[in-house]
Amino acid sequence: LMIVPPWINKFYILDLREKNSYIKWCVDQGHTVFVISWVNPDERQAEKSFDSYLLEGTLAAVDAIVEQTGAKEINAAGYCLGGTLLATTLAYMAGKKDKRLASGTFFTTMTDFADPGELGVFIDEGQVSSLEKKMFERGYLEGSEMAGTFNMLRANDLIWSFVVNNYLMGKDPFPFDLLYWNSDSTRMPAKMHSFYLRNMYMKNLLKEPGGIEIGGVAIDLSKIKVPTYFISTIEDHIAPWKSTYSGARNFGGNVRFVLGGSGHIAGIVNPPAANKYGYWTNPAAKLPATADDFFAGAEQHPGSWWTDWQAWLLAQDATKVPARDPVAGNLKVLEDAPGSYVKARLDAKKAA
Repeated sequence: LMIVPPWINKFYILDLREKNSYIKWCVDQGHTVFVISWVNPDERQAEKSFDSYLLEGTLAAVDAIVEQTGAKEINAAGYCLGGTLLATTLAYMAGKKDKRLASGTFFTTMTDFADPGELGVFIDEGQVSSLEKKMFERGYLEGSEMAGTFNMLRANDLIWSFVVNNYLMGKDPFPFDLLYWNSDSTRMPAKMHSFYLRNMYMKNLLKEPGGIEIGGVAIDLSKIKVPTYFISTIEDHIAPWKSTYSGARNFGGNVRFVLGGSGHIAGIVNPPAANKYGYWTNPAAKLPATADDFFAGAEQHPGSWWTDWQAWLLAQDATKVPARDPVAGNLKVLEDAPGSYVKARLDAKKAA
C-alpha cells in the first residue's frame, strides 16, 4: 500500500498516536505500508511543477516500492491534494499502459472543482495574481499563509476559541494532537501552486479529457479503469463532499463512494475502536447521477469507514501475500522514521 499525503501538510496526520494511527491499523491488517514524505520546499524548489510532483514523486515512489518488494502490482491511497495527484498519476499511467497500480483510494479528494465550497471565497483572478506575485518573489508560498486561510474557514473553532481561552481567560491551551499537526505548516513551490490554482480551481481542467498534459501525456480520468474507493466527509469545509462526488463519477472503472461523518480530518482519522461518526453507502450498482440522489438512497452504518474500505479492498482480490519487511530489498535505509522532513520546523529556520 502506497500512501500519497498532501504536501500542503506533513504526512504524520495518519500516524499521530498508536490508538488513532491509520498507518498502524493498516499494518495490523497485513498491509505493507509505504508513505511519501514530501520535502518542505524553499526557494531552491521554486521551479518544481505539478509534473515534478508526479514524475519525481508518485511515479518515483511506485518505482521504489516495486524494486524494494518485488511486487508487480500495488494499491495506492491519496489524501486531499495527494489524492488529486494520485488521480492524475493513475490517468498518466493509463496513458502509458502502466498497470502497476491495482487500485486507488481517495480521502476527501476533489477532481472536479466546479464548486470549491468556502475556499472559493479566496480564489479569483485578483487574489491569485496577488498571491503569485508574492510566491514568485521568494519562490514559494509560506506555510503560515495557507494555514491562515484554512483557519479562517472555521474561525470559531480554530481562531476565536483560542482568543477566548488563552488571551481573555489566560488559560493554557489543551494538548490536542490534531491541532499540533495543524500548526506544523509547510510551504509550497511557486510554480506548482500557481499551476494547481489556475488549471484546477479556476479553469477546472482536470475533469476535462486532455484538459491538462503531464510529461507529454494528455490526462483523461475516464481512462482510469482500476477499482477506486472514495471516502468523503459530510462536514468537510475544504473538499465539499458533493464536489468530490461529482469528480468520482468521471472515473472509468468501478467506483465505490462512501460518505463519512465529521469533517476533513476527524472524519478520516476515525479508528474503529473509537466507534464514532458512522458512514453512509448506497447499494445501487452504479453511482447515482447526483450527490443528492446518492444520499437519498443511502444506508447509514455505525463505526468507522476503515473496516468498509478493508472489506472492499479484499473483495477486489482476496489473495493475501505475506507482509514484506520494508528494509529487506535493494534500497538502503536513509534514516529512521518519521524522517527529517517531518522534523523540520518553519519557526526553527526563522529563529536561526
